[in-house]
Amino acid sequence: QVQLVESGGGLVQAGGSLRLSCAASGSIVSLSIMGWYRQAPGKQRDLVAIVTSGNSTNYADSVKGRFTISRDNAKNSVYLQMNSLKPEDTAVYYCNAGVRSSILDTRYRGYWGQGTQVTVSS
Repeated sequence: QVQLVESGGGLVQAGGSLRLSCAASGSIVSLSIMGWYRQAPGKQRDLVAIVTSGNSTNYADSVKGRFTISRDNAKNSVYLQMNSLKPEDTAVYYCNAGVRSSILDTRYRGYWGQGTQVTVSS
């Protein structure tokens, strides 16, 4: 079994910063793409940023230049540095990772964390 645990959410004023962390644990041989998604009340879950195992990154247009995603493969972790936060960034942020759990099976399975609330006040 694999668990993803997020941390670092909270309440911040507009213009402030937060750093989200997500650590994967359990039966892990390797990780492929890791990413952050967010879901505001009444809206669908949307991609925020992803990072590949080779450290290529991709961002939603709404966060480009403000958010930075990074990963530490030795710690099976992914991070999201969020600067210049806006009220519209308010959402539950979810971590996602592609996990290979067996050396006998080359397939990757996607896992989600439980989510962490980010609230930006105006």
